[in-house]
Amino acid sequence: MERITWFDAVNYCNQRSAAEGFTPVYTITNSGQQGVHIISGTVTWDQSADGYRLLTEAEWEYACRATGTDAFCNGGISQTGCGSEPYLGLVAWYCNNAESQTHAVTQKSPNNWGLSDMHGNVWEWCWDWYASYGGAATDPCGPDSGSLRVYRGGCWGEGAQHCRSAYRRNCSPSGRYDYMGMRLARTAF
Repeated sequence: MERITWFDAVNYCNQRSAAEGFTPVYTITNSGQQGVHIISGTVTWDQSADGYRLLTEAEWEYACRATGTDAFCNGGISQTGCGSEPYLGLVAWYCNNAESQTHAVTQKSPNNWGLSDMHGNVWEWCWDWYASYGGAATDPCGPDSGSLRVYRGGCWGEGAQHCRSAYRRNCSPSGRYDYMGMRLARTAF
């Protein structure tokens, strides 16, 4: 799924949760729409709900690394641009091999936890508002409010530098691009 706003992503989480008999995680109020896309609103997260949700930024990086500590889930980085990157090419669609388009998921090798497409293909919205970490952090939480949401993972149009496990970006939650998508999670109770 691509070309979705952050609001579309949380709304999809709720719809899928309801369709599968889970309690929706998010409450969306005061929403504004542009065509079929939600471009504004107030969203709260019920952390006791068992439905689908977006990963936090810390969860996303932990899942991407899958116990690794290198730039990519399967090894280190040798260059930062669109040149051939041996480790990245095995697990990601990026500017060297994607032919400027999104690809179907699971065509590249998964990480050690069986998760595919954590690097490249499409950037993935995260729950967190964007802020600077301010130094080393363990399982950081984003701020309670802000104007920009975090997205992670790189995309088909980016070089190796921007597909690293630790690389982070931000965008208005109303942003909608052909390189933006999402990854769903459910909290284990």
